[in-house]
Amino acid sequence: MLTMLTAWGQENAPQTEFVMQLKVTLGQAYTVGETPHGKRMVIPITGGTFEGPLLRGEILNGGADWQLAKDNRTELEAIYSIRTNDGVYIHIRNRGIISGAPDEHGNPSFYFKAAPQFEAPENSKYAWLNNALFLCAPSAQQVEGGIVLNVWKVK
Repeated sequence: MLTMLTAWGQENAPQTEFVMQLKVTLGQAYTVGETPHGKRMVIPITGGTFEGPLLRGEILNGGADWQLAKDNRTELEAIYSIRTNDGVYIHIRNRGIISGAPDEHGNPSFYFKAAPQFEAPENSKYAWLNNALFLCAPSAQQVEGGIVLNVWKVK
């Protein structure tokens, strides 16, 4: 059995490192309605805060989360910007999946994961965000009128 696990690459399984928690405030969602690709929803991002071991600051008003729902699956793409407490602006594009489809064993399940991509100034102390893959998932913690997301760096 161990030989099979090794053959599947388990000995090199990626590790993660906590980067930040975002407390995102959201505006009133609206729908475009049913389209040929599914039901299109738009959720304005109105602000919030973020904090982690290496950065903290505010989430800027003006972004949005564009969602496309069909059956038990929703694709999301949130595009917004943050400003660190030392005044550096960072652009984020976060794409993910929310699914309520049964798992591989046919049991009810809920899946919500996304992969944020960061664009930080190359000459800033946050340039490391440009050169890694990240994962995020909702936290059990809640914020009124919004969502709390935890972000990890894939090492």
